Amino acid sequence: MNKTSRRDFIKKAMSGTAVVFSLGCLSGSLLFKNNRSLLSGLTNSFSVSFLNISESSKTDEKEAMYYTSLDRRRVVCNLCYRRCIISEGRRGFCRVRENKNGVLYSLVYGRPAGLQIDPIEMEPMYHMHPGHQNLCVYTASCNFRCKHCHNWHISQRGPEEITPQNITPYEVVKTAKRQGCKSISHSINEPAVFFEYMFDIVKLAKKEGLLTLFHTNGYLNPQPLRDILKHIDGVTVDLKAFNDQFYREISSARLHPVLNTLKIIMEENVHMEIVNLVIPTLNDDTEDLKNMCEWISKKLGDGIPLHFNRFTPTYKMTNLPSTPARTLEKAAGIARESGLKYVYIGNVPGHNFYSTYCPKCGKRLIHRTHYSVLSNELKNGSCRSCGYEVSGIW
Repeated sequence: MNKTSRRDFIKKAMSGTAVVFSLGCLSGSLLFKNNRSLLSGLTNSFSVSFLNISESSKTDEKEAMYYTSLDRRRVVCNLCYRRCIISEGRRGFCRVRENKNGVLYSLVYGRPAGLQIDPIEMEPMYHMHPGHQNLCVYTASCNFRCKHCHNWHISQRGPEEITPQNITPYEVVKTAKRQGCKSISHSINEPAVFFEYMFDIVKLAKKEGLLTLFHTNGYLNPQPLRDILKHIDGVTVDLKAFNDQFYREISSARLHPVLNTLKIIMEENVHMEIVNLVIPTLNDDTEDLKNMCEWISKKLGDGIPLHFNRFTPTYKMTNLPSTPARTLEKAAGIARESGLKYVYIGNVPGHNFYSTYCPKCGKRLIHRTHYSVLSNELKNGSCRSCGYEVSGIW
């Protein structure tokens, strides 16, 4: 098996063959499963398999959800906060929703750039059946333009710039079950841009007893968001900064829609975890971090898991250094001072803050080394030592 970094993995997703993350070969199977013994100590090196998932699959052109017809065959897309007005023959900001004769179509329905099997911790999703295998679905493009995107080879490409497979929602669910996955996630790129595909997948997945989740930048409009949350068990949200200037200059977006999304997810009583990628000089201001953590604690609750992840130079931000571990530790300290009970540090393999600790007695409940779960001391979702109930899906 070849060894490759996650960045190279994403590049190869554009080679014309569907790809699946794999750590160790499962002989005779179409896909590959993780070999947990290989996970310990890994940083950016993974074994991958490139394979043809289903040449015979057929996916038809899909009319988009959530749009309104205007005059002169124009439409307004109501899926995300951009509300693009799209003329005939043109596409929205996301590159994958096109107006054809006054009808808005999704160009990526049933056409994923890849499927990959990961530990659930890679989302990251730490409070949902730790250590289980998750099937991740992703397509081309995004409705943000983040200058620091680690997956830009996929998220900043249009549908013509990759060669996807034709894989129906039914085949995605069937594949997840066949490979022993407990959940299906929608991640890598922004799942809002393939909303119709995700929507059909999660409805089927719930009927088959699978957990469902997605990892989002938080730019869905309220109605589509509430509709999809009816079929979702967990959401990971990127809160990129607590500063609107950062959103405008770095991501070509705004902060307030993301905060609204966070509140809606809480209102709908869906499990949520938040990720803040800490970038030196851009969103690591102490006061901004304090304001963010206090807002989360007061508006969303002190039981929300918060992940501070290390930035590494990539895409249009190769001039900045990687985030020092001490900066992440300082952010974690601010979060705890703000009352947050579950604070994690990511992309720093071996750090103690990968693990989950009891907020009451301090006992280590879930021992993690990077993405590998070494032990789980929870009993029915509670601490074995003091009985404290830990928020999550256990």
